Amino acid sequence: MRKPLSIAFIVRDPLPPARADVLTLFGTEMPRYGVNTELVGQAGGNETADWPAGGMYLVGSLRSRFAAVLSPLWDLRGLLRALTHIRPDCIQVRDKIASGLLGRIAAAILRVPFVYWMSFPIVEGFEVRRDEFRGVKWCAHALRAAASRFVIYRLVLPGARHIFVQSEAMADWLASKGFRRSRMTAVPMGVDDTVFDRAAVTPSQDPRLDGRRVVLYLGRIARARRSDFLLDVAEGLKQAVPDALVVIAGDAASNDEMEWMRAEIARRGIEDHVLLTGWLPQKEALGYALRAEVGLSPIPRGVLFDVSSPTKLVEYLALGIPSVANDIPDQRLVVEESGAGLCAPMETGPFVAAIRRLLEDKALAAEFAKRGPAYVRSHRTYAILGRIVAETYTKILPGAKPER
Repeated sequence: MRKPLSIAFIVRDPLPPARADVLTLFGTEMPRYGVNTELVGQAGGNETADWPAGGMYLVGSLRSRFAAVLSPLWDLRGLLRALTHIRPDCIQVRDKIASGLLGRIAAAILRVPFVYWMSFPIVEGFEVRRDEFRGVKWCAHALRAAASRFVIYRLVLPGARHIFVQSEAMADWLASKGFRRSRMTAVPMGVDDTVFDRAAVTPSQDPRLDGRRVVLYLGRIARARRSDFLLDVAEGLKQAVPDALVVIAGDAASNDEMEWMRAEIARRGIEDHVLLTGWLPQKEALGYALRAEVGLSPIPRGVLFDVSSPTKLVEYLALGIPSVANDIPDQRLVVEESGAGLCAPMETGPFVAAIRRLLEDKALAAEFAKRGPAYVRSHRTYAILGRIVAETYTKILPGAKPER
C-alpha cells in the first residue's frame, strides 16, 4: 500500500479551522487522495476539536494582544512539534509573511518543497490599513507594510516550488509582478454540495418575511466592504417595489461595525425595508436564503477584492437563487459561465435595475434558478476543487501519485 503524502501546513486562520477552503478541502477531500495534513497555527475557538486529516498543533492564541508579534515564534514551536511526529513531503504556508520565510528555511533544511497558499493580498491589506492613520501610527504601519512587501515578494514567493492562489485574476496579478504563471494554480472558493443542497435545507419560518419580496445578502458586514451599499439598494427598491425586504443575514467583526449599520438603517428611515439578522448558525442562515427571490453579492472594486473569489455568489447558485453580482473578475466569470445571474457595476441604479428585472421576469428567474445548481456541481464543489489540488501535488511533489 502506498504511503500517504504528508503536508506540514502553517495557517493564518484560527484553529481548529472553520473556513471551508481549509476544513472541507484539506479535512475531507485531500485524504480521499492520500494527502494528510499536519496543521500548525494559533487557537481561536474550540481548542479540543480533532483534525480528521492528520495532526493539529496549536501554539499561542489569536486572542492574545501580542499575537501579531509572537505568531512566527509560535509557528516555529508548532512546526517543531509536528516534525517530531512526521517527516513532511512539503511545507506549506498560508497567508503568513514572517512564517512564510520560516517555512521556506525549514523546507530547505529538510530538503523538501516549499509551497505558498495566497488567499488574500496581505501586504496590500497592510497598505490600506496604513493609510487609515496619520502621524506616528502611519509611520509604524508604513514600516510594517514596507518590511512585509520585501519579505513576501523578495524572499518568500521566489523560493516557493508552487503558489496556490485564490483566483485566475490573482494569478494574473502575481504574474504581472514577475512570477511565472506556470508556478501557480488558482483554487477559487467553492461549496460543500451536501450542505448547500436546497432539498436539505428547511426554509425560515420568520413571520417578518411573510408577504415580502425577499432580497438577500448572506455574509459579513464591514465598512471596508461598503456594506452600506446594501442600504442604498434598499432605498432604491423602496419606491419601485414597496413590498421588497432586503435581508442582511450576517454579522460584523466588531460591535462598532454592527452599531454603525443599525444607525445607518435608522438614519435613513428604512427599518421596514431592511432586516438585519446578526449572527446566525449556518443552517438558520440558509433557511433565510431559501425564502429569497434574489441573492446579492456586491464586492468593492480595488486591489484587495479584485483578486478575490467571493463565496456568497456560488452559495446562492448552489441553492438555486437567481443572483445579482458586481463585476469583480471572479464573479463576472461565474455569472458568464453559469448563465444563472446578472452582472452589474456596484452602483445603486444598475444594481436596483438588475434586481427589479429578476423580480419582474419570473421566467428568467426560474431559468437562472435551474442553471445555478448544475453549474456549481460541475465547477465549484470542493470535490472538484480537491481533485485540482491533488493533481497539482502530483506534479510538484517528488514521487507523489495521489489517487482516489
